[in-house]
Amino acid sequence: MTMSRALDPLESAVGTDIPTQARAAAGARPVGNGQPMAPVFTAMAVLVLVVLSLTFARSAGVVAALWGAAGVAVAVWLRTSRGPLYDLSFGGLIAAGIAAGNLLGGNSTGLTVMFTAANMLEICLAVLLARRFAPTLNLASVQGACRFLLAAAVVAPIPAAAFAGGMLWWMTGADFLDSVQTWWFGHALSIAVLSSFGLALTKREVARYRVPARAIEAVVLLGGLTAVCYTVFSQQQMPIGFVTMPLLLLIAVRLRMLGVTAALVIISILAVGGSMRGFGPYAVAFEGADRALMAQLLVLFGYMPIMLVAALLEERDRFADRARLGQVRAEKASEAKSRLLANVAHEIKSPVGGVIGIGELWKGGQLGPVSATQAEMADMLVKTARQVEALAHDLLDVARAESGAVKVELRPTDVPGVLEDVRRTTALRPDAQGIRLEVVSEGDGLVALADSQRLTQVIANLASNAVKYGGAGGVVVFRASKVYDGVRIEVIDRGGGLSIEKQTQLFEPFNRLGLERSTVEGHGIGLALAKRLVELQGGSIGVTSAPGEGATFWVELPAA
Repeated sequence: MTMSRALDPLESAVGTDIPTQARAAAGARPVGNGQPMAPVFTAMAVLVLVVLSLTFARSAGVVAALWGAAGVAVAVWLRTSRGPLYDLSFGGLIAAGIAAGNLLGGNSTGLTVMFTAANMLEICLAVLLARRFAPTLNLASVQGACRFLLAAAVVAPIPAAAFAGGMLWWMTGADFLDSVQTWWFGHALSIAVLSSFGLALTKREVARYRVPARAIEAVVLLGGLTAVCYTVFSQQQMPIGFVTMPLLLLIAVRLRMLGVTAALVIISILAVGGSMRGFGPYAVAFEGADRALMAQLLVLFGYMPIMLVAALLEERDRFADRARLGQVRAEKASEAKSRLLANVAHEIKSPVGGVIGIGELWKGGQLGPVSATQAEMADMLVKTARQVEALAHDLLDVARAESGAVKVELRPTDVPGVLEDVRRTTALRPDAQGIRLEVVSEGDGLVALADSQRLTQVIANLASNAVKYGGAGGVVVFRASKVYDGVRIEVIDRGGGLSIEKQTQLFEPFNRLGLERSTVEGHGIGLALAKRLVELQGGSIGVTSAPGEGATFWVELPAA
């Protein structure tokens, strides 16, 4: 009797639906929740799988390691673990199941003890490594899937394979490397396929298939894969990859991780089982043991990477859901802020109007004789009240713009004419005295599709900032030019310029870039409002600057 590189295929995974709870931090980690019969059912399933494995392998003329038992035991143990005492009881029942299966399958007492010890070494190590390196057991992420497969499927079977190989060499004279190879390939495949399927089979995933259309789709896809694989591996000459791979990729896209792991179970059963019986594409070129080995290699290295595709898709879906949820929250917060700003602005306007009226009457002497000091104080009062009134108007504009209440009427607008109007208005500002204001028009036909009133408001805001913050350069230039299929407007100053960090904060509402305590008046919402108004007109706004080199604020609008 020769040692085969093949391992027996699994007739069926454990059919028991083990209830799970999703750990909030991991999103899908299944844990035990009071299913006292799970260890007993698992031990019975392991016993049956051991008997089937030995019986099927011997009927094919080879000796196989216990292909299905390890994968099922690892999956159920990880899903139901509740503490050290439970682990001890679970491990004892699994060991009893493996031993009973070996005896019922016809192994001697010595081989039964050895195989039981080797299997328990592998199962316990797989559970420990999975808990250590993939504690969330979340296969719905590339990192989680890779960690579990490497720790539990790749590394865990190695010590058991070495132990079983050494013992078989000592007890029966079997080739050590051949035995190690047989054990590792079979048990790595068992844990990678069956344990992954068991971990993916959560209540949340199953709930998705309560929708009839999705359930029918799953049955059709998995049924089609079963038919294709049965046809491929029940014949002796038929190409494999181009037939099975497209279906497997489609299952990954449509059914995600649960569908892929179920598909891998189907492929493994048919591919390894058919190859061991002498069917499939490897029947002619390879002997019995090598045929099964090639089938295992096909599943492990040809089809298992599709799990990572499914994990990547799951991860993308999760990020997309989070992004949508974040967008909804941001929109609700923005709506609440806009309502608050509008309410505050409305509440401010009436009392401020009253203060301005009283101040004007006081300054004009209509409330009685006024001294020079009182007149100066009245003037300061009116000036401050007007600043608050301007802030209220800006707040209203911001609230309306963010809520979509601002309506723009887009029509052909002569950009040089708008710049000239803004230049004249800006020249009347007290803080513009001594600053040269220039309008430069580069080319003809500088007509933009814009709302002239809102465009004037935007350019006036940029001009006001250029005078206030860049007036030290002595000149402010308004430039219009053609760019691509639009018109570009620039407001250029020769002031101190802006650092990269400050440029990233420019269009944030109420952010004055550290100038809150300076003598320069402002509220920090002008640029935020300008940005929104430009976007409403289908344009874009930005700045180009460097410390010590001034700043160029630009607006690009579609050409009329």
